[in-house]
Amino acid sequence: MTSTAPKKVVVFDYGFGNVRSAERALARAGADVEITRDYDTAMNADGLLVPGVGAFSACMKGLKEARGEWIIGRRLSGGRPVMGICVGMQILFAHGFEHGVESEGLDEWPGTVEPLNAPVVPHMGWNTVDAPQDTEMFADLDADARFYFVHSYAVREWTLEVGNANIRAPKVTWATHGEPFVAAVENGALWATQFHPEKSGDAGAQLLTNWIGTL
Repeated sequence: MTSTAPKKVVVFDYGFGNVRSAERALARAGADVEITRDYDTAMNADGLLVPGVGAFSACMKGLKEARGEWIIGRRLSGGRPVMGICVGMQILFAHGFEHGVESEGLDEWPGTVEPLNAPVVPHMGWNTVDAPQDTEMFADLDADARFYFVHSYAVREWTLEVGNANIRAPKVTWATHGEPFVAAVENGALWATQFHPEKSGDAGAQLLTNWIGTL
């Protein structure tokens, strides 16, 4: 009887993210996890997880200093899985607008990260999401599953249009805090969540298990 080796996942350590919390959650979900910013290790892993905490512009600066934009771009061009969490999701969009300053993101998706228009900001705590049908990301999760959010900024409009019928459109999940915002995106090899699956208990563990299952 042969055993299947666990998937190798790198948590990219570029200075902006709770890498230890992500490491523990991924290990719980069955991955062989390493925290590193080493280029070759990150390129060769089965999956790359990009966390993010803090300001959009600061995260982008740290990512570029660690050559993270090259790693993410090269992996995705080869269909190699990448997952972004919180600001690690936000920087995948074209622009971030904070404190009156616009910063460039990685432009994997069009869109702008803007301040949430809500009575109470930040959006901090547990919330449900509205996921599309046939999603792999939320497979085996109840519709009322709750996830943990901590953010003041979000993408409030999804603007990507797919005109080619042969290209699968991204699956976009929404949540509401004052107004609807993008809570997660499932786009082939690229997954991302505005919430923190590593802080979301059993629901977050299932989501990470689902991701690892695609690697």
